[in-house]
Amino acid sequence: MDQRDEQEFAEYFAARRDAVRRTAYLLCGDWHKADDLAQTAFVALHRRWRKVRDRQALDAYVRRSVVRAMIDETRRPWRRERQTEVLPESASTEGDIGTTVATRSALLDGLSRVPPRQRAVLVLRFLEGLDVAATAETLKCTEGTVKSQTSRGLAALRESLGDTLDDLRSGL
Repeated sequence: MDQRDEQEFAEYFAARRDAVRRTAYLLCGDWHKADDLAQTAFVALHRRWRKVRDRQALDAYVRRSVVRAMIDETRRPWRRERQTEVLPESASTEGDIGTTVATRSALLDGLSRVPPRQRAVLVLRFLEGLDVAATAETLKCTEGTVKSQTSRGLAALRESLGDTLDDLRSGL
């Protein structure tokens, strides 16, 4: 790459790295793995930077790379061990901080128990705000698959939350 391309890539990386890392974290529930997934996505983008014609599609390319890397990681035999790490909590300054932390922690814990592909659909649809068509494009699947995975993912999330969901609804 020439110096101008390197500068453009560096600017894009600086502007988007935190958002990509957050998305990766929501997908995998581990900040260290999220860093690895984000790095994988940016390395892939760097390799193809000169070939990218539509600079408006960079976010979609990186998002797809993160999702694919996460799904690939879950397929590796040594990655199938059960996650035992406690997810970090952060609180909002608005409302009751204890309830906010409990809700966020419960949601992240529940998401960690949802199968990877369903988790990817839920994160893209509800946390990233993508519609069905954009999610299907990101995951390279049909819109019907996105809809069914959304339904199954929400059912799995409800099941994994169990009594916690009732507690959250009643205000703990």
